[in-house]
Amino acid sequence: MTKNKNLHGFHLSRRAALAAVAVSAAALFTLAAPALSFAEDKSIKVGIMAGEDEDVWRVVTSEAAKKGLTIETITFNDYTQPNEALERGEIDANAFQHRPYLDNQIQRHGYHIVPVGYTGVWPIGLYSKKHKAVAEIPEGAVIGVPNDPSNEGRALRVLQNEGVIKLKDGTGILATVADVSDNPKKIEIKELDAGIVGRSIDDLDAGVVNTDWALKSGLSPAERIAQEPTADNPYRNFIAVKEENKNADWVKTLVSSYQNDTVKAEFDKVYKGTGLSAY
Repeated sequence: MTKNKNLHGFHLSRRAALAAVAVSAAALFTLAAPALSFAEDKSIKVGIMAGEDEDVWRVVTSEAAKKGLTIETITFNDYTQPNEALERGEIDANAFQHRPYLDNQIQRHGYHIVPVGYTGVWPIGLYSKKHKAVAEIPEGAVIGVPNDPSNEGRALRVLQNEGVIKLKDGTGILATVADVSDNPKKIEIKELDAGIVGRSIDDLDAGVVNTDWALKSGLSPAERIAQEPTADNPYRNFIAVKEENKNADWVKTLVSSYQNDTVKAEFDKVYKGTGLSAY
């Protein structure tokens, strides 16, 4: 009887030991196994601009799917729409803008939108089909610039850097034509919608065109006679979300689904050097 008790105790001890080993193995497997995405089975809508970026976001969508995040891209043709849609909750994120533009939109509309991860930068350029160099632009020439506050200031700085105009001292990045203090060639600066400047290039002596719109307008690098510097450029684009979601796990997954070598390769292929990854 005593022997049986000892055997019984041995069996219990052995079972306990095996259980402990099983628990330890499970713990080790859990530590060793790849972490599951925090965004598993999450579906979101992301607003982007129609055109080349659709190709890039097809790859982003594929990368996100591997992490359990389903992305539906919603395309826009107007810069003013994606932030309004995000603020209203019609989309969960957007990716099309730089900080000066968002700051201006927040000031004007009170949006509760924040950047969460950089995407790319597209140096804005001065294009012309009539003149091969800035020095050839004649007196009284007509130069088009985007009319939205952030991009107009950006365009005017390109013209200032090239000596075409001079802005008042202390003028910030949201400069307008009213801030021009010196215009030696009496250039007419024509304010147009960002998407129209490139398409109107035949009717202008030159135009400062956002790179994405230059591509859409069929302008080539050979027709770019000046460009803003890329070093310390404040116009890096980013993914943006509502402020209340900035720390959400799905946001981290979304950003990492963009910021990787696979997407960068597609980005470089699509933009052919006119845009640069900014992360």
